[in-house]
Amino acid sequence: MKAITVFTPTYNRAYLLKRLYDSLCEQTNPDYEWLVIDDGSTDDTAKLLQTFIAENKIKITYHYQENKGMVGAHNTAHHLMTTPLCVCIDSDDYMPTDAIHKILRFWEQHGSPEYAGIVGLDAFVDGTLVAPLPTIKACKFSELYVKHKLAGDVKFVHNRAVFNQYLPYTFFEGEKYSVTSYLYLFIEQKHELLICNEVFCIVEYLPDGLTMNLFNQYKQSPKSFAFYRLAKMKFALNYQERFRNAIHYVSSSLFAKDSKFLGKTSSKGTVLLAIPLGVVLYFYILFSTKKSIRK
Repeated sequence: MKAITVFTPTYNRAYLLKRLYDSLCEQTNPDYEWLVIDDGSTDDTAKLLQTFIAENKIKITYHYQENKGMVGAHNTAHHLMTTPLCVCIDSDDYMPTDAIHKILRFWEQHGSPEYAGIVGLDAFVDGTLVAPLPTIKACKFSELYVKHKLAGDVKFVHNRAVFNQYLPYTFFEGEKYSVTSYLYLFIEQKHELLICNEVFCIVEYLPDGLTMNLFNQYKQSPKSFAFYRLAKMKFALNYQERFRNAIHYVSSSLFAKDSKFLGKTSSKGTVLLAIPLGVVLYFYILFSTKKSIRK
C-alpha cells in the first residue's frame, strides 16, 4: 500500500490534466497513488486517463460517476481511498517535484494519531505564496483564519484515520457546491493541524474555477452554505466571528427560501441582529451575479 493518495475531482478538464499528470510523474518520492474522480465529464477525460494508465509510469485509479458536484466527488474519493494520508489537488493545479517527499518526510517526523493532518502552502506559478502560514507547530483550523489572519488558500493533507470518523460530507439534494471545509470545524474540537511552511501545490485560478465563481455557488447551493454558517456560528472563537457568519447565514437562508432559519440556530439573538445586513448581502450577491451574466 502506498503512503498517500493524491485525489483529483474533475469535470470536463481534459485539457488541463496532462500538466498535473506530468508533475506527478516527476515526483522524487514515488510512494503515492493518483485517484481521479471523473464527475460526469463529456469531453476526452476518460480517453486521456486510459492513455496515462497504459503508460504505467505511476499508479492511477480512474473512477467515472454521473455528475454529483464537488461534494459527491469528494465523498466517492474518500470511499475509494486506502492510504493513511490523502491530499486533494484540483485539475487546474499541479505539484512541485518534491511535494510528495516533503509531505511524507514531515509526517514521519511530526505526525501522530492526535493530529488531523498537515497544512502546507499553495504558490502561484511565479513562486509567490498565495497566503503565508504562521511559524507555529500546530493549531486549530479556525485559529488559522481568526487568530493568525490567514487570507488565502492553503493545502490540507488529511490523516485519514481521523478524517474518516467525520465523513461523509453532508449532501443536499440538487446542490453541487457544498463547503467541504465545514468538516474541519467538527474535527478541530479534538484534533489540531500541523503547520508546514513548504509549498505542496502550484495553483492557477481559471475563469471556470470554483474560486472565481463563488457568488454563483452561493446562489446555487444555499442550503449547503447555510449549513456551513450554522457550524461556523456554533464553533466561533469570538463574538465578532459569530456575528459575521450570522450575516452570511441570513443571506444563504434567503436564497434557500427557508423561512424557518431562525429556529435552526442556538444563536437566535445574534441572527436577529444580523438580519438587516444579511438582507443587504443577499441583494448584493443577487445583483452582482445578474450583472456578471449580462456581461
